[in-house]
Amino acid sequence: MRKADLVNAISEKTGVAKVDVLVSLEELFKEIKSTMQSGENVYIRGFGSFVIKKRAKKVGRHIKKGKSIEIPEHYIPSFKPAKVFTEQVKINVHALPKDETED
Repeated sequence: MRKADLVNAISEKTGVAKVDVLVSLEELFKEIKSTMQSGENVYIRGFGSFVIKKRAKKVGRHIKKGKSIEIPEHYIPSFKPAKVFTEQVKINVHALPKDETED
């Protein structure tokens, strides 16, 4: 499912105009990004958590040059689904016919 499909589905289910749904969705994404950029995690009960993970510095390899390079410590965004959400997916996907899950 892409963003456009998500907007269409929400619009059909709620009766809200697609433009309004798109604006709301974009604002949600923008708020999550700005909150995480300021160093805070975002917790949505029943859905999951957008958390910042720290990656330690390590030695990597530049394949073309054959040299070792040092990759500095850095932070990356990560999503951890809520336990309720994970359980719902496990139950519902398991119940689907096999060809529907291969997408």
